[in-house]
Amino acid sequence: MLRDWAELLRVSALFTVPGDALAGAAAAGLRPNRRTALAVGSSLCLYEAGMALNDWADRDEDAVDRPHRPIPSGRVKPAAALAAAAGLTGAGLALAYRAGRPAGLVATALAGTVWAYDLRLKHTPAGPAAMATARSLDLLLGATATTGRVTKHPLLPATALGAHTYAVTTVSRNETQGGAAGAPLAALAGVLALGALTARSRTRVRGGAPVAPSDVARAGLAAVYVATAAKPYFHATLNPSPPLTQRAVGGGIKAMIPLQAALAARSGNFRTAAALTTLIPVARKLARKVSPT
Repeated sequence: MLRDWAELLRVSALFTVPGDALAGAAAAGLRPNRRTALAVGSSLCLYEAGMALNDWADRDEDAVDRPHRPIPSGRVKPAAALAAAAGLTGAGLALAYRAGRPAGLVATALAGTVWAYDLRLKHTPAGPAAMATARSLDLLLGATATTGRVTKHPLLPATALGAHTYAVTTVSRNETQGGAAGAPLAALAGVLALGALTARSRTRVRGGAPVAPSDVARAGLAAVYVATAAKPYFHATLNPSPPLTQRAVGGGIKAMIPLQAALAARSGNFRTAAALTTLIPVARKLARKVSPT
């Protein structure tokens, strides 16, 4: 039964969530604090609420395309999945409001976006934008909780994370049927652009200045991000079959962590970046047991 719920909630993708709040704290120029931990807890609850609600909303479609999923296979009852989504949403909002009213308001917007995506927007042209908005709001939740107020500093990292999420979501719309090469090709171009952005320092370096260890670390994390996502996107571009498209989606999800680490490093918080990198092998190992898609 635990494995059934782990599959429903896609726990292997859960390790991509804490980095949103931590990258947000780094973008705000602060070290993680108690309110950051509350934001991480809120993010985890809201993410898992979205996973449960997603499978509840797609139960009829999955009965045709993915009969092995927990709900259509009868291993998890639809009512239980819906109840879990509601309960996790409530828990996520409660944790966010404990971090302060500004964080609670951001979490409310995030929860609304998650429910709107799963129930209405997923199969519309607005679907990828909604999912991208959710990830951007998740990073802003971490920044807002950490500082206790809304600031403009995390907007660029939030936009970068949202752009990556938009690409992954666009590719995922064809993961069961396969599709054209345009989506993974556009995602590949986006990965290369984001890799170049995160590799660059926020401050201008004068000509002739020696390369600092921080520059090397930032570029290295950006390279890990590109290497994680680019290869499966390239393969799906050459052959957009369902198996390769699913691998591309999985690669995009796994690339979330090195992207978050690279964004934290770009903001100057290398301790947070280093901590996030320790999640990469754990997430990869768990993904072999429970699919993140």
